[in-house]
Amino acid sequence: MPIDKVTLQILSNHCQAAAESMARTLMRTAHSTFVKESEDFTCGLVAPNGKTFASPFDLGATWFVGLDYARGLALIDQYEDGDIIICNDPYSGFVCTHSPDMHIWKPIFFNGELVCFAVGHVHNTDIGGAVPASLSRSLTEVHQEGLRLPPTKLYKAGVLNQELVNIIMTNVRMPDQNWGDMKAQIASVNIAQARVKEIVTRFGIEIFREGISDLLELADRQARRVIASIPDGDYFFADYMDEDSPNGYPARIALTLKVHGDELVFDYTGSDPQLASSIHVPTGGDERHVLMMVGVVYVLYTLDPTILRNSGLLRSSRCILPKGSIVNPEFPAAVGMRSLGVGRLMSTIFGAFAQALPDKLQGGPGSGGPLLNVRTTDNRTGKNVMANISPITAGAGASAAGDGSEGCGANQAFFKNTPVEINEADVPIKILEYGLAPDSGGPGLYRGGLSTTMKFQVFAPHTVLTARNRDRMKFTPWGIAGGSAGKSSLFIQNPDSKAPINLGNTDVVTVEPGDVIRITAAGGGGWGASYERDPATVLADVLGGFVSVEGAEKDYGVVIQDNAIDQAATEHCRRQMANCASNDFFGHSPGRIEFEKVWTLTLYEKLTELLSQVPVNWRYFVKHRLFATIEALQATDVSPQSLQFALDDLLSEHPQLRERVEKERARTA
Repeated sequence: MPIDKVTLQILSNHCQAAAESMARTLMRTAHSTFVKESEDFTCGLVAPNGKTFASPFDLGATWFVGLDYARGLALIDQYEDGDIIICNDPYSGFVCTHSPDMHIWKPIFFNGELVCFAVGHVHNTDIGGAVPASLSRSLTEVHQEGLRLPPTKLYKAGVLNQELVNIIMTNVRMPDQNWGDMKAQIASVNIAQARVKEIVTRFGIEIFREGISDLLELADRQARRVIASIPDGDYFFADYMDEDSPNGYPARIALTLKVHGDELVFDYTGSDPQLASSIHVPTGGDERHVLMMVGVVYVLYTLDPTILRNSGLLRSSRCILPKGSIVNPEFPAAVGMRSLGVGRLMSTIFGAFAQALPDKLQGGPGSGGPLLNVRTTDNRTGKNVMANISPITAGAGASAAGDGSEGCGANQAFFKNTPVEINEADVPIKILEYGLAPDSGGPGLYRGGLSTTMKFQVFAPHTVLTARNRDRMKFTPWGIAGGSAGKSSLFIQNPDSKAPINLGNTDVVTVEPGDVIRITAAGGGGWGASYERDPATVLADVLGGFVSVEGAEKDYGVVIQDNAIDQAATEHCRRQMANCASNDFFGHSPGRIEFEKVWTLTLYEKLTELLSQVPVNWRYFVKHRLFATIEALQATDVSPQSLQFALDDLLSEHPQLRERVEKERARTA
């Protein structure tokens, strides 16, 4: 029978405290900067059926609140007391989401009964593979992304599998660092075992067992209450990554959000096909896969910060995930850059919800700055060193409540910045500048949060930079309710030289001694018309270094002379801005506006129809041929029939493909 509310709340607090003990143990004993400083890790407790019921409130990554371990747990035939299992293969149960994420779980028994599992993951700085840090958009199959382990017992009945450890450490670039982080994970699940046994001893096994079920039920009821407050309807939104492969065409994630009563459906029909790159989101078709639900959890929590954060939140939602697409790729698609795909997925979810709740949600979250790994040589010792340095984060989008938070917000909020001194101690670089980028936030009545920018110098030859998630140069974070888009990201080599190099969205770069790198993320989107922002607030932004004098006039219509507002010039400038203002709800970047003049909703619908007829392994190739055909037309008013003609021409070139497409057409006719 259900537990009374007071007892349930006390039990919930104890379970969360146990998860937070895991997190603090992990943070304090981890070796890599990315874990102990940036906090790219998770910890939690899951029920025997795999549902997460407890996780830290504000420690570590907040993406995996509702992670379902069930398919991974099922791949171990038998659990014994003292077992510890590790896994990092994205396709083994779809628990791990890319190879650097080493997941761990430990069965916890009480008087011989399995009561729950202690679980978690850390993002390893490197797990081997084709490039330092293991991840790049350029990789095309999962085999290139480093060592992959299916669920395997690291400890069997308390005995360490040293042969497994040896295999792992032989295949990674920084074995001491990996082993140090793994020992921290082991300590984390061991402390969880002690805490859980204390909880079960205090409450009794029956209450503990029933309490897990009740906590999941409570989260479901809370989620449904929030959803019921959202106006019913269908809300469409799409967002893009700049490139679907190195120097490729844009990659699209499309969503139709369907709100009906206290339930949500997320239909991703119209999203890009499976690609020849690593930005896929590996879901295995799970309609409630945690990666598809991160944005949903964020929205629900924004609307009601009191809700429990566990797997129960996801019961009221489900996804439609087309097979062989960017959100449901088939093996052996590369998935290492799924963090870029999920980042865009979240902004797509936010854009759909923003139409339903424009006064409660924010503009597009800033992004496009990389998680930067540096592999170099310490000239003093001659040793190779490698570490992640501070994430190049961006601010939140603005909302009706005010400006977006600066430098870190929305879907990047869990990342902690790393002190400059620690960065320079970990790798022999010199950080020349680190701070907020003026003018980067989207203009609006309320300004989007500024992005961060970093400039640093390297001193050793053949230093390799892996800049994971580089994006948002063309399709920048969007504004809402009359707000404007955030400014684009930057990645420049030797920016102050006579011949600076724009590295664009390149994510693996080799630099030499003396080279200087500048990286800036894209700022958050604005809310409301920028020409309605209080001129005194704009002046304060200028004096504070958030907005330049030029930006004040161009973006806000506020003319500033000698640190004072020129009232007459400001009134004139703002009248001109108001006369030219658009009535569009979304404020998109110039790059997106130009792109969608050609690639309209109608054209994308036709593209989706045609690609669905093509075998999965052909879809990326066909997409690129069709894009090239439309590009060659150099027109904005393109008929969908042009795509059909282009595909027919392609089929005539490839008879085997034509045969398969004709069979698919006959099957679906």
